[in-house]
Amino acid sequence: SRAALSARSGLPAGSAARAAGAPTLTCVSHGSQQFSSGGAYPNIPLSSPLPGVPKPVFATVDGQEKFETKVTRLDNGLQVASQNKFGQFCTVGILINSGSRYEAKYFSGIAHFLEKLAFSSTARFDNKDEILLTLEKHGGICDCQTSRDTTMYAVSADSKGLDTVVGLLAEVTLHPRLTDEEIEMTRMAVQFELEDLNMRPDPEPLLTEMIHEAAYRGNTVGLHRFCPSENIAKIDREVLHSYLRNYYTPDRMVLAGVGIEHEHLVECAEKYLLRAQPAWGSAGAVEVDRSVAQYTGGIVKLERDMSNVSLGPTPIPELTHIMVGLESCSFLEEDFIPFAVLNMMMGGGGSFSAGGPGKGMFSRLYLNVLNRHHWMYNATSYHHSYEDTGLLCIHASADPRQVREMVEIITKEFILMGGAVDAVELERAKTQLMSMLMMNLESRPVIFEDVGRQVLATRSRKLPHELCTLICNVKPEDVRRVASKMLRGKPAVAALGDLTNLPTYEHIQAALASRDGRLPRTYRLFR
Repeated sequence: SRAALSARSGLPAGSAARAAGAPTLTCVSHGSQQFSSGGAYPNIPLSSPLPGVPKPVFATVDGQEKFETKVTRLDNGLQVASQNKFGQFCTVGILINSGSRYEAKYFSGIAHFLEKLAFSSTARFDNKDEILLTLEKHGGICDCQTSRDTTMYAVSADSKGLDTVVGLLAEVTLHPRLTDEEIEMTRMAVQFELEDLNMRPDPEPLLTEMIHEAAYRGNTVGLHRFCPSENIAKIDREVLHSYLRNYYTPDRMVLAGVGIEHEHLVECAEKYLLRAQPAWGSAGAVEVDRSVAQYTGGIVKLERDMSNVSLGPTPIPELTHIMVGLESCSFLEEDFIPFAVLNMMMGGGGSFSAGGPGKGMFSRLYLNVLNRHHWMYNATSYHHSYEDTGLLCIHASADPRQVREMVEIITKEFILMGGAVDAVELERAKTQLMSMLMMNLESRPVIFEDVGRQVLATRSRKLPHELCTLICNVKPEDVRRVASKMLRGKPAVAALGDLTNLPTYEHIQAALASRDGRLPRTYRLFR
């Protein structure tokens, strides 16, 4: 009713009727303050600036120099790299040339242990809770990740707490206590992770481990990334200290930061990291492993009953998983970009993946494999790259009875990589690679990792626009050239599940050396 409307609006009944029919712009007064509802400027369109309002000042970018990564090398060899980024928060961390590839002379699994021991008690902090409470004052979170060649300790926090954050990172990397209690807890965590790795329905982490073992048998990136169960009890403080003494040295470290001023970060580095004495003593590194990765090729098989991997109302059917890989190149070589484009062109994914723009539904492994062979559950291309080698592989999974057919489909796809490249599919792959690169670099932690890893490997950083130019310059003949060179090498094969119908390694090698990728025919006297 009109009365109810006027009661709700606080206006006389007549005004409420006008408000309900045709709204007018008025200036409403509350005490001494006045709020304009538009009536003060009745004839000025929204596209014109309002008179009497100060001109806005917008942030400007003077060319590319505002995006440049600044790098400073301290007297002890430690590098400090930073990238400024607008915002209240920053991501700062220490990246170290350390990982499972350097464990040839040690018990395998030390890097895995150090990852789990990160941000535990130090000389200054009695326990992990103290570290977390210190970070909490600056709205901070922390994380440690190890890969085959890099260990990364990182913190995201308010930029005002930079001094505290760098001091804390120096404590965590150079002065960990590594108490007996912490090491025992880590043993339990590692044991649990190994059990989880063998039980999870997604076999991709396990297959990645197996393909590296097959491709680089017994050396560098082929060494176990996860601690083998027989080594869990053997790793103690003495073993960890002997490893840390060799690999946690300033010349193998980068302090990287995003969202902070470079000069401030250098000041903090000089304060906490320049003359710091690590907990394991200041004796210089004596046994640094400088081995170059030796690609061997080969096969690693793990026969396993996969029928009960995922129990439940709609269990995943029993599958056999195969990964076939060939040596590509290191990320320091010029061919790295054509290989990245080739990997994007192959694309792929799972057969249950919902399609959509940018999802890669027009990549070769979708068009040629998953769309044509309904019985294949997965076909995905991966590219692993390191400072001295690389590995391009295809992971496929299907019913155990169709393993032979599945392997032949994958070998055919490898052979087709060295054939004709369609201009449209190449442009699509390049555009997708550039968009993925730029979208990932919207995130501050990703920029941090990119800055740290590039400076650690090359002492400088290629900026996104430089990488995009390199991607744009990739021609069809570049893709064919790198694919043909790759196909001349020996394959690496990882197989998991029921392997009754798996072709022999020699047959897979012969298929990849043939013109059409077909497996040699096998004849059986008895079926």
